[in-house]
Amino acid sequence: MFGRFLEIAVATADIAASVLFYERLGFTQLITSDAWSHRYGVLTDSRLQLGLHERDMPSPSVTFVLPELARSMTRMRAAQFEPEVTCLGEDALHQVRLRDPGGHSVTLLEARTYSPAPPGIAVESICGYFSHLSLPEQDFEAAREFWERAGFVALAAEDQPFPHLPLTSDHLDLAFHQRRTFDAPLLVFECADVASSLTQLQQWDIPLSKELPRGLDRKQHALIESPEGTLLLLMPPRDQ
Repeated sequence: MFGRFLEIAVATADIAASVLFYERLGFTQLITSDAWSHRYGVLTDSRLQLGLHERDMPSPSVTFVLPELARSMTRMRAAQFEPEVTCLGEDALHQVRLRDPGGHSVTLLEARTYSPAPPGIAVESICGYFSHLSLPEQDFEAAREFWERAGFVALAAEDQPFPHLPLTSDHLDLAFHQRRTFDAPLLVFECADVASSLTQLQQWDIPLSKELPRGLDRKQHALIESPEGTLLLLMPPRDQ
């Protein structure tokens, strides 16, 4: 319904600082187009694409590409997706912004804004394997109904590393966690050797957040905050 996943878009006041931060973690830059008038960059670890936008915007915003976006609006409204913002003018990239029941932003664009990574090139981040974006949701049922209408499939609830409801799709996995567990979105990574990654982060003077989602052990988990405020959670692989 939403099209193909493009990026998790985040707002940054200093794109240079954000780019440097992710490159130190092992992410690499992709080639962007001139679709935006503001400064814009995309960093990837082969599974996750982070769009860094030097402008004021809801952050993070899960962003998809839906060709012929203007013509798709009738179908979107029939599926009970009502846009918060609609930009379908003649002289700009068509875009639509929605909100899920938890207030999290979803952006639909009519075209890509960066070139995909060349095939066969793998990038390894110190964070490990990107697993999913975990969103704080007050009402799991309402959020699940929204995202399933969008094409995601809800799986059985899980208790590790904290209670959450996972959802899967072709190119991006999501999860819902309760706000009492943690009150902000989390980029969740499965890290084969968290202790080694922690040592490297300390050597590079990358500070760890003093907060952790409720119930997590600091010896086995780490939370990193980027310069623009994005939170990255490192945890052991779930099959350990």
